Amino acid sequence: MADQPERETGQSLGGDAALPTGIVVGVDGSDHGRCALIWAAKEAQRRRRPLHVVTAYSVPIFAASGLDGGYSTIDDTVIQEGAKAVLKEAVDSLEGYDDVEITSSVESGDAAGVLLQFSETAELLVFGTRGRGGFVGRLLGSVSSALPAHAKCTTVTVPLRFAERLGERVGDRRVREEDAQESPKGVEPVVAVGVDGSEQARAAVLVAAEEAMLLGVPLRVVCAVPQFSGSLAWVPAPVDREQLFRDIQTQLKAGTAWLQSHFPDLEVQTSLVDGAPVDVLVEASRSVELLVVGTRGHGGFAGMLLGSTTDGVLHHAKGPVMVVPDHEDARLADRSKFGPMLTT
Repeated sequence: MADQPERETGQSLGGDAALPTGIVVGVDGSDHGRCALIWAAKEAQRRRRPLHVVTAYSVPIFAASGLDGGYSTIDDTVIQEGAKAVLKEAVDSLEGYDDVEITSSVESGDAAGVLLQFSETAELLVFGTRGRGGFVGRLLGSVSSALPAHAKCTTVTVPLRFAERLGERVGDRRVREEDAQESPKGVEPVVAVGVDGSEQARAAVLVAAEEAMLLGVPLRVVCAVPQFSGSLAWVPAPVDREQLFRDIQTQLKAGTAWLQSHFPDLEVQTSLVDGAPVDVLVEASRSVELLVVGTRGHGGFAGMLLGSTTDGVLHHAKGPVMVVPDHEDARLADRSKFGPMLTT
């Protein structure tokens, strides 16, 4: 980038170097990584925050065939140079972002571990749903499942099928075939957020509201009410679903009033849907700018990596999914003043 204070491409941030702030995006030379890169660059532009592009590699260890039965490592020079080439190509592709401060680094080590370390100082981590299984290791793919559960900052997973909405050509034949089988659906200028009555969901709503304000679009609060399953067969009396929906509508109105007390200029919509939360949120992801969820909600156990709903949404979403980790927010304290709280 011209006239920007940029690190030399491929320089590691190891040792005593300061970890990156702002937005961090992982790349690995795949179309999935490219899609995440473009989304992250646009977000950095919107937020007026620096962008750090990173790739990571690890050196495989092979058992020696000698009589001593020891272990030997291979020279990492070729792998490192390949990773640097991937990174340079990624940075060079960001020609239209001269107003964004862009830095980059190649890191040696487990990709998930590298990005988790960066999450301690980053504002946002961005990555694709999966990437190469090749020489730069598993920067994407399994990483996209591990990071939202453990990252210290908010994460965004960008699926490859979102590429065309970013003006990028989709090269993956499987993705093109899947898109051709689905009915086309227009994109609404809306940020959607899933709620379930948990404190984690309310914290996610606040982050979603900030994102909607940043994009200049309305916020849609989505609540899905599933049918009771066999696990609730012990419930002593039939549930009046019509009354249940009326109660939830009342609670959603109270939540909207609370939210608008903190974001008076934000248009807030509510959507109460009869259906399984994963199905409802995945369908919503097809037509909104961004879907926001918490790490877990009701039914989630502290020992779980992610709540089952969030995990299911990440695996099947059609658009970017922002996962907000558990965190304290002073604005949550006055929610009860605005009326009944959602407890689905």
